[in-house]
Amino acid sequence: MHKSETELMLKGYGLTTAEFFYRMPDHLNVLNTFIWQDYDLAPDHPRLFSFIEFWQEEIEGPLHSVRFTHRKMISPGEWRNVVGEFTLH
Repeated sequence: MHKSETELMLKGYGLTTAEFFYRMPDHLNVLNTFIWQDYDLAPDHPRLFSFIEFWQEEIEGPLHSVRFTHRKMISPGEWRNVVGEFTLH
């Protein structure tokens, strides 16, 4: 079952953005980049490391380096259910 982004954030997931530097298969002296984003759990980052393993097994371009950042967008203590809204003039 696919969970919504809000459900993931309430469970502690944050947005992880990774920049992959890889060598072109036919031109090993040329570096290219690929940007990847997904909701992941810090500090272990299981989805990021799973994607890195997939890359190493399935993609022909060998990885040069990976740099990433993680931003926890919301936590359970910061979210509250709003039942009504009042507009004051």
